[in-house]
This record gives sequence, C-alpha cells and structure tokens, in this order.
Amino acid sequence: MKNETKLKKDFDKKGFDAGASGFKMFCWYFTSMLFFRSGLIPVSSILVFILRLFGAKIGKEVRIKPYIYIHYPWRLTIGDYSWLAECRIENLAHVTIGKNVCVSQKAMLLTGNHDYKKTDFDLITKPIILEDGAWIGAKAIVCPGVIVQSHAVLTVNSVATKNLDAYTLYQGNPAVKVKDRVIE
Repeated sequence: MKNETKLKKDFDKKGFDAGASGFKMFCWYFTSMLFFRSGLIPVSSILVFILRLFGAKIGKEVRIKPYIYIHYPWRLTIGDYSWLAECRIENLAHVTIGKNVCVSQKAMLLTGNHDYKKTDFDLITKPIILEDGAWIGAKAIVCPGVIVQSHAVLTVNSVATKNLDAYTLYQGNPAVKVKDRVIE
C-alpha cells in the first residue's frame, strides 16, 4: 500500500501541460461531443470554423468529415486542400498535416504513450508530421514522433513506428517498405 501511494504521488508530480486553460478544455470537450463526434454538423466549413476558434491553424479548402475526434485543436496545423475523414487525432503533442494530405476513416494519429520501463509510468509525448501529399490509409496508426515524408502512403491497417520515406508505400505492423510510389 505504501508503494502504491508513493507511485501515485510521483505520477501526480510529473503533470501534463495541455496547453490550454481548464475552461477552454471544458468548452472544447462539449463542443467536440456536440458538433464533431455526434455528426450533427456534416458541413466541413462549419467544422473548420469551429476548429479555428479553438486555435487550430487550418489552410484553405480543407475538408473535415463528421465523427472526427480531435483531442486538442490548439495543437493542430493543417495545410491547404487536405482531407480528414472519420479519424482519431490524439494530439497530446503538436500534429502538423501538410498540403494535399488524406487521413482516411478510422486512422489514428497518436502523439503520446507511456514509458513501460518506469514504475511511475511516465507519459512520453512526441509530435507527428505528415508532409505534403501523404496518405494515411483506413485504420492505419501513426505512432509518436513519426514523420511521414512527402507523398508517402501508409496502407490500410498498418502501423508506422518509424519515419516513412518520401514517395514510398508502407504496409504491415510494424510498417515496412513495399514499393515506391509513382504518381502519374
């Protein structure tokens, strides 16, 4: 029991800076539930407007589909002409999405994990970058700290644990190079 109390105290000391006030996080939670995760507003331009109100930096002609989950919009940057389907963005650290990027249905961008080697289960966060023209397939997962370089493709149900090279298709868990991407 004594060890458990010490572990809890150590964990609580480390803290996590969400990058926003408690009030802003409270407002975002209810806004997200009502307008984003419910699918109540299927109009992309309205969803983009709301994300900008909460601090997201979003380019022109970006498409945000209903049922998307975005943990902290103030830690999100999206370039022009990108498309985000019904995906999950767990952005405890910053997520940068370039121009002409597609994040498909049920894909997950995960910027946080815990250090299983430590008894106090430290939270580790690292940013994710999806460069211009990248494509994240349906149900694919991008892990903390990964850079998906220009026009790389992470295929359906694959897991990127390391950086993906430009103009390359990756597949599997963990994702490995399958072939070069040729754009005609």
